[in-house]
Amino acid sequence: MKQLDHYNTNFKSRQFPITLICEQVANAPNIGSLFRTADAFGIEKLIFCGEHIPLGRKMTKTSRSTEKVVDFEIIRDASTHVKVLKNEGHLVIGLEITNNSQAINSISFTNKKSIVLIVGGENFGVSKETLQLCDVIMHINMFGQNSSMNVVQATTIALYEMTKQML
Repeated sequence: MKQLDHYNTNFKSRQFPITLICEQVANAPNIGSLFRTADAFGIEKLIFCGEHIPLGRKMTKTSRSTEKVVDFEIIRDASTHVKVLKNEGHLVIGLEITNNSQAINSISFTNKKSIVLIVGGENFGVSKETLQLCDVIMHINMFGQNSSMNVVQATTIALYEMTKQML
């Protein structure tokens, strides 16, 4: 058995109709990891929303140069941009635990309609204003005592489930 690296794997390159909006994610290592996750799952675009998005050395340490290949944008206000995307016909999905969120495994995803997946910052999650714009709010079932997980871990789980269904 030989362990493969990114030079000799045979994964087929694909792109899925998913735009990932990261609202107030401000931790540089998380941002770098979100670039890697976006690249790994072939999403169309990564959008960071907020005033202080650190794209320096701490971010590139975890991104492993994926910021050079992932289409991304930085904008100030998430809800304004979500309204535009919703008016363009995108299905808007928030990843957050709420009193009316649905378990991710109960939702069907298709590549017939572009999806906007919104994840929230490390401290407060997706804002109430942005959640009100969502067509669907979903959560990841958890079985421990904690009610949340790191934004990168949650995003990775969500994108895995979404792209798995879109294959």
